[in-house]
Amino acid sequence: MFFNQAYAEDTVTAVAAKAGVLTQFLPLAAILLIFYFLLIRPQQRRAREHQSMLKAIKKGDKVVTSGGIVAVVYKNVETDPFILAEIAEGVRVKIKRETITELLSADTSPAPIEQEASAKDGATEGKKSKGNVKGNKKQNIAK
Repeated sequence: MFFNQAYAEDTVTAVAAKAGVLTQFLPLAAILLIFYFLLIRPQQRRAREHQSMLKAIKKGDKVVTSGGIVAVVYKNVETDPFILAEIAEGVRVKIKRETITELLSADTSPAPIEQEASAKDGATEGKKSKGNVKGNKKQNIAK
């Protein structure tokens, strides 16, 4: 009889131990599942989209680098890790393909720098002329 009780107690503790292990690993499995759906999957999707965007780049496309530089693709060889791009008229630079963060459409263009500069110069010239007028008045008063 002693042996029958020993086997019976052993099976009860084995079932309890299996249930204990399951309840210990269930929260860990739930956390891993949550991390997969909230972090890993969206990151993989963004990486796939970025790779497809890099493959779609062709000559003449406007791109934005991770540094914020807007450039026009001048030469693109798919096997080369670098792209030759023009950032200003006559200024061509090599850009590492992975640093391109955005592909701008053909009709999206930043404001020309020459127009912005001339607008700023016109505004500062007006201020200078006003300053000169005030300076002349002060000189006339002093005389």
